[in-house]
Amino acid sequence: MPETQIAVFPPIRKTQVTVLQFNIGRLCNQACQHCHVDSSPKKSGSGDNAPAELIDEVLGFLKANPAVNTLDITGGAPELNANFRRLVVGARALHRKVLVRHNLTVQFEEGMADLPEFFKQNQVELFCSLPCYSAENVDQQRGRGVFERSIQGLKDLNAVGFGEPGSGLDLHLVYNPVGANLPPAQEDLEPAYHAELKQQFGIVFNNLLTITNQPIHRFKGWLERTGNYDSYMDLLRESYNPSTLAAVMCRNALSLRWDGRLFDCDFNLVKGLAMVGPEGQALGLSDLDKMHGLAIQVDDHCFACTAGAGSSCGGALVV
Repeated sequence: MPETQIAVFPPIRKTQVTVLQFNIGRLCNQACQHCHVDSSPKKSGSGDNAPAELIDEVLGFLKANPAVNTLDITGGAPELNANFRRLVVGARALHRKVLVRHNLTVQFEEGMADLPEFFKQNQVELFCSLPCYSAENVDQQRGRGVFERSIQGLKDLNAVGFGEPGSGLDLHLVYNPVGANLPPAQEDLEPAYHAELKQQFGIVFNNLLTITNQPIHRFKGWLERTGNYDSYMDLLRESYNPSTLAAVMCRNALSLRWDGRLFDCDFNLVKGLAMVGPEGQALGLSDLDKMHGLAIQVDDHCFACTAGAGSSCGGALVV
């Protein structure tokens, strides 16, 4: 795989937007070590979670822009937002593909036991966090007892058909490294996940996606406390792979924050690098026609998306 060390991230531009990623809020039932959004159970205030009016705006935007064919809902644990289910149902009624970033353990929160059936009824595509198939590694990164609840959550999703061959109900698992490392090759790690989860727990799933940890917010704090920040940034730059640039998610996606501000990706969203127009003006959903060919806001954290095989919310970018 080609590696070219560079000091400054190169300029890139938007192509046609087909995906709206909506970070519906930072409220979460977990507080994971690698979380770039700094989500936690403490983020319950209105300033950290999308209001009903913004849900209405998103549904109106999707209705008016059929070329945006995918709604990718993330958080936090997006299911904890009171408007989550209305958003899913509304987007599916508009014939959009709906992706949900699901942490599995939220199924065991009050009022959430029916989530597997809700996801099935609405034909949602699920992306579920499971950084390892061993309890020790998962609990180290995501909190004590998370592995056991995650396994049960996967079993409950399997029970309604998710991950089963021919069901049409896609269940993908997401791997993040535990430490200051790049993820292993996605195509090498996936068979081990399939074998271990099937053998140990009878669990099936569709694909494994590897995602590089972003050096921002909570994970950045951990890197700094452990003296790994500089070496991790060096690793990302040294592993820069220019062949990933064509596939980075920021090129064909928009990222909407819970407060209505618009960004090129969920990582820029966290850093506050809002989208700007040709004259430097702030952009909103109504400005979609101005975005093709627009310069994307870049910074040092972008090296995480282009290191090695690349990384996006859809996993590795090149093989």
